[in-house]
Amino acid sequence: MSDKQARARPTIRLWLLIAVAVAAFIGANAHLIYVATKSQPACVAHLKQGKAGTARGLFSAAQSSCSPSPPANADHS
Repeated sequence: MSDKQARARPTIRLWLLIAVAVAAFIGANAHLIYVATKSQPACVAHLKQGKAGTARGLFSAAQSSCSPSPPANADHS
């Protein structure tokens, strides 16, 4: 085996390792995006703003996706 062939093997292995790492990174991110866009979690019980029993220091959802939102053209005068 020549000196040139001996140096080529580690270089090929390094590039293969880099390619596998990049493919795994892309695949993991693609899966994350897929799961984030396709999952529809069910409504869960949480504290609702303005309801009785909500104490200072407790967290609640900023806007619940389970409760109906007010109409966009409602007159608030």
